[in-house]
Amino acid sequence: MRFGVWGMSGTLVTESEDHRDFAAERLSYWLDAIDLACNRFREDSEVSRLNAKGEAVMSATFELALVTAVESARATDGLCDPTVLPALLALGYDRDFADVSRRANFVRTASAPSPGASALRLDEKAHVAVLSPGCQLDLGASAKALAVDLVADDVAARTGVLVEIGGDVAVRGRGPDGAWSIAVSDRLVMTGREPRVSVCDAGVATSSTGVRAWRAGGERVHHIIDPRTGTPAQGPYVTATVATESCVRANAFATAALIWGEDAPYYLAQARCAARLIRADGSREYVGGWPVDEAAA
Repeated sequence: MRFGVWGMSGTLVTESEDHRDFAAERLSYWLDAIDLACNRFREDSEVSRLNAKGEAVMSATFELALVTAVESARATDGLCDPTVLPALLALGYDRDFADVSRRANFVRTASAPSPGASALRLDEKAHVAVLSPGCQLDLGASAKALAVDLVADDVAARTGVLVEIGGDVAVRGRGPDGAWSIAVSDRLVMTGREPRVSVCDAGVATSSTGVRAWRAGGERVHHIIDPRTGTPAQGPYVTATVATESCVRANAFATAALIWGEDAPYYLAQARCAARLIRADGSREYVGGWPVDEAAA
């Protein structure tokens, strides 16, 4: 099953045809719930209300998304940071990316280091979230990965499943042929010639500085923000694909890898992630057992 959401394509595949309708229902449920909780381009979303008022009561879904974002930040020493929204706005990412990409240029404003996840306080007893002054959240990346994991976990109770949204993938079970075969690409449009890897019960995520890029202040900029500076990451790697136990964790480390720079292989290995890193010149590096002899599609 192919679908579109948040300006991206997605895929849902089940091992058993008997459970496709159930899988589609869980997909629809979680996409709607995450969208209402975490879509900063919706005025009625929970994250928009929190950003506007600095304090908000959390639904169960929004609380889960915020806890996930904080955990992703902690796992990556703050580099996968949910508080980078002011930096993104300074670069002109103030609307859906399709509209941003059509804009010829944007007069960027000054950026500053992000406050970090410590600027978000969660009162889990009262189910209230509070932001420090000046803090605003963008949950786009971690919430997308969370949605993928949630759908996969629900469907896995009945059958093996593959769920993918915009390159974020979660698989449960061993797949139709003993493993799930996943194409790896740093482009939104697949050619059919991408290398493939086989995985079981895992998450795979790709982050790239080349996919969501636009012009601001006469320069090419992108959405991977280094929270230490508030500016787009300038590391040696332009694409990072990471495989680990969940899509949320894979996404967090794929994002951080583009900011860690030359230290990325070390940190990824320490986190027991498998990874494929691509430099600007197209050369590849592999970490933690990622297959060097990737199969051609």
